[in-house]
Amino acid sequence: MTDARKNLRKFWSGKRVLVTGHTGFKGSWISTWLMDMGAKIHGLALAPETTPNLHNLLELPYKSHSIIDLRDRDKTTKAVQNIAPQLVIHMAAQPLVRRGYKEPVETFATNVMGTANLLDALRNVEGLQGALVVTSDKAYDNRSYQSSQNSIVFTEKDALGGQDPYSASKGAQDIVANSFARSYFDAKNIPIVIARAGNVIGGGDWSEDRLMTDVINSLTTQTPIYLRNPDATRPWQHVLEPVAGYLMFLQAAIEGAISEPALNFGPDQSNSVDEVVTLALSKWGEAQNPVKDDSTLAPKEAQTLALSSSLAKSRLGWAPRLDLPACIDWIVTWHKCHLAGNNMHEVTLAQILAYENLLDKK
Repeated sequence: MTDARKNLRKFWSGKRVLVTGHTGFKGSWISTWLMDMGAKIHGLALAPETTPNLHNLLELPYKSHSIIDLRDRDKTTKAVQNIAPQLVIHMAAQPLVRRGYKEPVETFATNVMGTANLLDALRNVEGLQGALVVTSDKAYDNRSYQSSQNSIVFTEKDALGGQDPYSASKGAQDIVANSFARSYFDAKNIPIVIARAGNVIGGGDWSEDRLMTDVINSLTTQTPIYLRNPDATRPWQHVLEPVAGYLMFLQAAIEGAISEPALNFGPDQSNSVDEVVTLALSKWGEAQNPVKDDSTLAPKEAQTLALSSSLAKSRLGWAPRLDLPACIDWIVTWHKCHLAGNNMHEVTLAQILAYENLLDKK
């Protein structure tokens, strides 16, 4: 076993960890990894929205599994007090840009007040060692809604903001987390750190309005692929890339090896929607021409988005391990295994262990 793997496994083994949003896509991946490392995982989240969904497919043995809406302050406080976590990974969120347009108040309530309720409950937990709050690369004040001419590569020093409700809610969530950290936790030497990740893709994501979800659904049902904005660029990355960053970041913060309050986690370059789809079709072995969705009613989304992860690389030693072709290959492999009726816990864990073997890659 490599040094990086040993270090990671030694730290997380036996820890009592609260994962919010454990029923979601990223929550299911990180819970699988943590359990394999010997962590004792407690989950708080809403019930999965889709059928199928990764959470139910994996059938993970949580220490406790509670369906709770973090907007409910009393229930959240009671659940957190009962769990008394040592470590917290906060992923529960309304994560969709277009749903944010449809449900702006619910989006702000979940992403902002849900985070405030959780952190407020954690203030009185004895034995708490630290927490990581997952916000988004869309928390930055991106001016590229109308034109790609305004695109920049965002660093941790750039202003937070967001034009659409989802992006604005993630910027506000970021500010709330930082406020709680400075007001209540810094004096106790309990790190509350913030992770901003690029667009995450991977096997088992059936959420609405996800590019790879739409592509896989089209391929499996033999229906046309419709692209809202084929020229839009995003920092696409496999789910295990930021998940590894989250685990490394919280560990380093607790061990005093890093003092940065927030880090970006993204690939070395952004790619267009069309490039991602072309790769997916090639890996799947399908010849198809995607159809441009010319709907004029689609809400505005940022045209370009790029993220600098130089700070995570220099301070944390984190780096992307899967380039875009490898990332797409892993996703196609995962979904073809699912279609073949394979044990998806075994398939998911095999990809996690394969990724672990890349952690010491230079």
